[in-house]
Amino acid sequence: MPLFSNPCALTRLLDPDRALRDKIPEFVLKGDFGLASGQKSDGTYDRVWYGEQISPDEVAFEAGVFLLTKARAKTLKGGAKPIPETVITGGIQPEPEEVRKPEREPEPGPGVQTRTLHLVGTVPPEIWNRLGTKIIPKLKSGEDLRIGVDFSVAVSVELARTLESDLRQILEDLNLQGKIKIEQS
Repeated sequence: MPLFSNPCALTRLLDPDRALRDKIPEFVLKGDFGLASGQKSDGTYDRVWYGEQISPDEVAFEAGVFLLTKARAKTLKGGAKPIPETVITGGIQPEPEEVRKPEREPEPGPGVQTRTLHLVGTVPPEIWNRLGTKIIPKLKSGEDLRIGVDFSVAVSVELARTLESDLRQILEDLNLQGKIKIEQS
C-alpha cells in the first residue's frame, strides 16, 4: 500500500514554520540551498548565506528573504554576475528606501576600546515587527543602547484630534508619556 493512501500514516507538524526555521540553516550549512536577503535591481543581494553556519533566527518568511538553489547561491557567493531570474513576490513591491549614511567616525585612539554604530534609514511596514525580534536582540549585546523613534502620518483634520488622543492613551499605557512627544504640523 502506498504511503499516501493511508492519511493516518502522515505526520502532522505542530509548528511547520519552526520546523523549516530549524531545517533551512542545516540545508544552507551543507550547501544544499542558499539564503539571501535585500534583493538589488541587478539580481544580487545585500546578504547571501551559503555553506556557512546561520542561526534559525536569521530565517524569515517575508518579502525580501529568498531561498536560493545551490547553483544560484554558488554563483552569488563566488561574486559572478547572476543570470536574471523571475522572482515571484506577493504582488507588493517594497517602496524604495531613503538611507542616510552616517558620517565616518574617526579611528579610535590607542586607549579607546569601543566604537558606536548608528542605524539610520526607513523601515518598510511589513518588517516593523521583525525589527524588534532581529535587530534589537543583536544590539543588546553592546553597551549604552539607545533607541529613538520618528513616526509621521498624514491624517485629515477631523481625524487628527481623535488619533492624537488615542496615541496619548497608548503612550500612557506603555509608561512613555514624557519620553515621546506628539507634535503637529
